[in-house]
Amino acid sequence: MKVTILDCYTDEAAGLGVPPYLGTYPRYLYGYFLNRGDEVNYITIDDLRLWKIYNKQRKKVTEKDKTNIRIFNTTGKDAERILNDADQLVVNLGVHVPGKYLSAVPGTLRELIPLIKDLKCKKILTGPCVIGTRLEGGKFYERQPTEIFDETMDFNFAFKDLPIIAVKGAQVLKEIPDIRIVEIETGRGCNVGKCSFCTEPLKSKFINRDHDDIINEIKALYDLGVRYFRIGKQADFYSYTDPIRLLKEIRESCSDLKVLHIDNVNPNSVVAKNGDEITKAIVKYCTEGNIAAFGVESFDPVVVKENILNTMPKIAHMAVKKINEYGSRRGPNGMHWYLPGINIIFGLKGESKKTHEENMRMFNQFLDEALLLRRINIRQVAILPGTKLEEECGDKYLKKNKRLYWKWRNEIRQKIDYEMLKRILPVGTILKDVRMEIYDGKTTFGRQIGTYPLVVGVEGRVELNKFYTVKVTKHMLRSITAEIMK
Repeated sequence: MKVTILDCYTDEAAGLGVPPYLGTYPRYLYGYFLNRGDEVNYITIDDLRLWKIYNKQRKKVTEKDKTNIRIFNTTGKDAERILNDADQLVVNLGVHVPGKYLSAVPGTLRELIPLIKDLKCKKILTGPCVIGTRLEGGKFYERQPTEIFDETMDFNFAFKDLPIIAVKGAQVLKEIPDIRIVEIETGRGCNVGKCSFCTEPLKSKFINRDHDDIINEIKALYDLGVRYFRIGKQADFYSYTDPIRLLKEIRESCSDLKVLHIDNVNPNSVVAKNGDEITKAIVKYCTEGNIAAFGVESFDPVVVKENILNTMPKIAHMAVKKINEYGSRRGPNGMHWYLPGINIIFGLKGESKKTHEENMRMFNQFLDEALLLRRINIRQVAILPGTKLEEECGDKYLKKNKRLYWKWRNEIRQKIDYEMLKRILPVGTILKDVRMEIYDGKTTFGRQIGTYPLVVGVEGRVELNKFYTVKVTKHMLRSITAEIMK
């Protein structure tokens, strides 16, 4: 059977698959169909757009134009030929935690359905959208008719299946011409698993993946040339069975990795009995620019209680101090070795004007104590089916406080983010390995490859997909401007 995987990109609380990241879904699917004996093709939503929307024509980008990121991540293959020749189309789609993306646009059901409805092959919809999808925060999940699909299927590969399909699935990298930082799964579900808005407990009970299976998958990817990894597909890296051994063996097995980062961390685990040893191991074995993404969501005790959030403000504060203690040394590429990041969500149950006051009070305390936060993610909650938030109050608080969100957000950006950024990267700081990705008029934007990398803008149009050393010249609210070092 001829199977085509159409990757519309995914973004979840415990997993990122929007370029330049490559998530687990397309890799596992690719390995599954290969193992079944099928002829497998991988294309992206960008390939489909190039055919259906742009008639296979790329507009020449002048100095007044911005790079068209809707067709930036094509594979170079003829989507028309591949899709018309396919027996089965498997669509990977779904966003649970919407964000801003520098060089990609995830596909939505609303966009996708008109583009594929005339295809004659069998159509299967899969990915996080099986639970729900929403490309914008502050709204209910996308409600689009899915009758054009023959099946909506959660493949939900068991960990016992991954020794074969995850290793075989590494072969999909041969079909992707650009650099990818590969997301590696270590566990599913959440060891706390009660937050009102989160879909992780809906998808799986808490379970960790076998150590040797992870190492074998990483080795297979490494042998294909992958040098950028993020151990990100889990709710809390510190809760893995033996995270220190895992990091140590990754570095021993893959001697010349360029990036090894983690993602989600529960602040409670950082301050637990073995938290210090894990933190020190992360600094030792991972590469600089690493971030512990804390799902704090709110520093308001009322909101914490009403939404059964994982972390009380006092614990979050202790965890921020602990990560700073071990990780605030600057590394070779110009970024600090390991710093905390904070996630804040608007629209949770019990939210009031006091919620913003409590958030600002804690953020100002971090500034006063000279504690560094590498980034603060702020978003309006996406209300997804089956969550406690949807069942208990839906969008009640989103509607109630909607007019205040931009005011709250801007105050955090201007008074906290801006000050933090000036401390993390003072003017004159040298940053290495900045990969330029897109043009916007006469400005070029790029990032280092890693977890939540900082956007860097340089004057003029320099060659894309090349790495540069730059010097910081100015701070924006969440990005910097820089000049390229000769």
